[in-house]
Amino acid sequence: MTNPLTDPYLVLSKVYKEGAYLKQAISSVPIEPLNKARTVKICYGVMEKDIFLEAVIAENVQRQPKSAIKIILKIAVYMLEFLGKRDYMVVDYAVELTKKTGKEGAAGFVNAFLRSYKLPRVPESADARLSLEYSAPLWLVKKLKRSYKGEAEKILGAESLGVCVRFERNSEKYLEKPHTDTPFKDVYIFKNFTRDEGFFAGDYTFQSVGSAAICNAVMPGGSLLDACAAPGGKSVLLSKKFESVTSCELYAHRAALIEEYVRRMGVKNVRVMHTDSAVFNPDFEEKFDAVLVDAPCSGTGVINENPDIKFFRKESDIENLSRVQLEILLNCARYVKTGGSLYYSTCSVLPEENDSVAYEFLHANSGFELDIPDSPLGHAVTKFGLQFLPHISLGAGFFLTRFLKK
Repeated sequence: MTNPLTDPYLVLSKVYKEGAYLKQAISSVPIEPLNKARTVKICYGVMEKDIFLEAVIAENVQRQPKSAIKIILKIAVYMLEFLGKRDYMVVDYAVELTKKTGKEGAAGFVNAFLRSYKLPRVPESADARLSLEYSAPLWLVKKLKRSYKGEAEKILGAESLGVCVRFERNSEKYLEKPHTDTPFKDVYIFKNFTRDEGFFAGDYTFQSVGSAAICNAVMPGGSLLDACAAPGGKSVLLSKKFESVTSCELYAHRAALIEEYVRRMGVKNVRVMHTDSAVFNPDFEEKFDAVLVDAPCSGTGVINENPDIKFFRKESDIENLSRVQLEILLNCARYVKTGGSLYYSTCSVLPEENDSVAYEFLHANSGFELDIPDSPLGHAVTKFGLQFLPHISLGAGFFLTRFLKK
């Protein structure tokens, strides 16, 4: 029988040791097909509970173990605490993997740790307790409490509802599976959904409910610039509302993803460009009826689907990301025709990226006025836009607003 810790160890080593994002690590490791679902579940679970698992290790050792041993311990403790696996089985597999990785000298330590570890003590501070309970960075807990008061815990505890799928056709045979309806046409959330030939035929695509909500709020027109377009879902969906769509992406490999997406969905009116939307392009000046800036952000609204965000994102990132968002907005404002619309969105729940950036934009650009759109998806209305929160917006956290060019 294959050691169930081996593939998760190989994947998580790329995350912890090499700095790879979890989805990249999963796609780059040749995981045993028969047990792929189990491996993915363990990897996502370990990243989701990373802060808790770190606390378990810190509580039970005097000196931090080497990286490889720490990864093995995290996987094993996760399996014991959250998957309810038998102690003896997990311990034996962990010891076996320790030896296979060339760390024979640590096998006794791994064995002793897993047979006797104690859970971390409950912190005295309320913020620290939330950080441990939801395995969230302390800085994020403090920011959410400052912005949302008692609602912060609901945001931290909101779980993903599953896989969101948008259908072009032939949805009937898939809707027999358990699913959650969304307010958007042909968009459903499935607890489990396995990709089949219909994906490659363009019958459906995977698109978040947040992405669908943004597209729903964009008013139709002649020409659209999607300024930060990868992987291409919004460009493809909005091609139904516009005569032409220009999709821009900073990185070449991500621009290629948009082109592949466009081909798969059979769309003919989307042009993909490898370009930096923060740098002025004179060919674009006042050329578009609408511009969408789905800006690079902290991703704090989609942590429930991308738990490695909690591991990689630092508090110091927020100020830099806000600056980049404003820079892109100010540049792309020059591309909007008189009477046209500039849309600003993020997948963040932090006001520093959302309301604050919208305020700074309006303060610096008197040629635009605020025109907050509406949405059928549950949301809160802030001073400068719509704030979608995971516990009221079908698991999605994001921000959206609109500026009209006078």
